[in-house]
Amino acid sequence: MEKILSDILKDIEVLQVKGDTGRHIAGITFDSRQVVPGVVFAAVRGTQSDGHDYIDAALASGASAIICEQFPASFSGNATLVRVKDSSLSLGILASSFYDHPSAKFKLVGITGTNGKTTTITLLHRLFTALGYKSGCFTTIRNYIGNETVDATHTTPDPVQLNRIMKDMAESGCKYVFMQVSSHALAQQRVAGLRFAGAIFSNITHDHLDYHKTFDEYLKAKKLFFDNLSPASFALINTDDRNGKIIVQNTKATIHYYGIRSMADFKARIVESRVDGTLLNIDGIEIWTRFIGEFNAYNLLAVYSCACLLGQQKEEVLKVMSSLETVEGRFQYLQSPEGVTAVIDYAHTPDAIMNVLKTIGQINKGNGQVITVIGAGGNRDRTKRPVMAQVAADLSDKLILTSDNPRNEEPEEIIRDMKAGLDDRQLAKTMIQPDRHEAIKTACMLAGKGDIILIAG
Repeated sequence: MEKILSDILKDIEVLQVKGDTGRHIAGITFDSRQVVPGVVFAAVRGTQSDGHDYIDAALASGASAIICEQFPASFSGNATLVRVKDSSLSLGILASSFYDHPSAKFKLVGITGTNGKTTTITLLHRLFTALGYKSGCFTTIRNYIGNETVDATHTTPDPVQLNRIMKDMAESGCKYVFMQVSSHALAQQRVAGLRFAGAIFSNITHDHLDYHKTFDEYLKAKKLFFDNLSPASFALINTDDRNGKIIVQNTKATIHYYGIRSMADFKARIVESRVDGTLLNIDGIEIWTRFIGEFNAYNLLAVYSCACLLGQQKEEVLKVMSSLETVEGRFQYLQSPEGVTAVIDYAHTPDAIMNVLKTIGQINKGNGQVITVIGAGGNRDRTKRPVMAQVAADLSDKLILTSDNPRNEEPEEIIRDMKAGLDDRQLAKTMIQPDRHEAIKTACMLAGKGDIILIAG
């Protein structure tokens, strides 16, 4: 596909132009290695590098236009230079324009928060599919266009990839699209130019402080999502999280609340919790679900509330919800013939680990020992590592510290950070096994009838 440069520049704030804006454009990129003749190169300032340093390389590869915050000191060639205030913001808007504003062709709902994003978005996709609508979704694990899977590289893709996939979603007939919106994506303006029908706030706890540096900055990034909503959209907020009201202080959207403990527009109550599911009362109607724990009750309530705000019938939504299966890697459990239960959960923050282990404690009722296998991801927030270990040790009978996607760090260094958070009492029930496969085998060998193994991360 091709566009005229002047057409895709209409929606951004242009400070200065050098060259012809009537030229044909064949694509947009912010990676100089992907530049070919006819492509626009956006010089974006990142955390690791500055796109302005690669303008010469982009020009040498035949870029037709350069979007930048500062013109190069010297320039030769016939490319058009466009100076803007914010290249990151401009990239998102340009990508949306280039792909014909795909997010306006269906109802787009995003969710942000520390925990519960993947489960909520995946269940919304499954719910609307079961209700007879073709829908799409973006999650940390994978993306879907209807029932077709598209590999995911980030929780929220970059603006060009995001709009390209959304164009495919619109052309394939998707009526609803659900997406996770990470704090990194918000800080980096990856969702700029998208038109959201609604936004969900799940919760906010300690995470990603390696990137945001402080909790206030992390909260501010989440708040950006709601600050930029239009008056035609809805903001659905977990009222039991005290930061929810801060998140929507400046939103223009219509605010709705869901909760279990506080007054809310959409309410739920846990009637019974068992190892094979939970009986919930949602807005006065009882339904049996295959999901376990209070944190999943919040996820299901968010799904229900969102569906109602999108115009679906309450009774039909609850009927379908009662048949939904658990999400891969989110409190999945299996039992051995010997009576040992294993729970696999993606929990990788102190709050998520606490939620999972408290749920296991409620199910276990003190009848068996809880053995937790846990690590922390490399090249991520180091400050949460000792806290994760503390929480896991306090709520487990035995703890095995191991690897969890170390990336470019040494597993032993990560484990050392976790171990530093443990006192003598906690260390007495802790084992160290950097090999994750061996750590899981060890947990299985230690477990007996009635015991529960948690494999986290």
